Amino acid sequence: MPDEKTRPIPVQIVLFDGFDPLDAVAPYEVFWAVELLAPARADIVVVPGAVGPVGDPNADTFDERSIPAILARTLQTDLPSFLAGALASPACTLVCVCGGSLIPAMAGLLEGRHAVTHHLGMDLLDATGTCAVPSRVVDDGDLITSGGVTSGLDVAISVVERFVGPKVAQAIEKLFEFERRDVVWRDVGPTPIAAM
Repeated sequence: MPDEKTRPIPVQIVLFDGFDPLDAVAPYEVFWAVELLAPARADIVVVPGAVGPVGDPNADTFDERSIPAILARTLQTDLPSFLAGALASPACTLVCVCGGSLIPAMAGLLEGRHAVTHHLGMDLLDATGTCAVPSRVVDDGDLITSGGVTSGLDVAISVVERFVGPKVAQAIEKLFEFERRDVVWRDVGPTPIAAM
């Protein structure tokens, strides 16, 4: 049995009908590379976005295969109560990839919190009462979100940096031949003066 310093950090990756495989597999690969996966319990819960047509919000008919329809269907499952429990647990960090942040937001769980999603969903995220931040990765304490189709690698490596350290995060970047984009946004420091 590993000691407390080397024990795996338990990670669960949520899968639902219509989830985006890239949003789930990219974090899985990162966490597997540093042996963070321990599915018996979870300190980190990863919620992927959905894959499908974007859909036309002005259309007369609603495409049941569209990403908004897939995400809306998750609200009719036990997933919102599971995510509420994860957010209520002081030992758990919720990590949402791309459109995955819209699931807890639409369930009313992110009101007043800072988060990001795919750029096409930022208005919806903001409409839920979530403070939508246009950044690649947003760290709001026990909620870490990422925006963009390929942002699963960025957010997972940021989680590794936070929980394991920058040396391991850098080693993962080298192993994957991948450099994270942008800085991790946190609600700290002064607010920049707007350019005129």
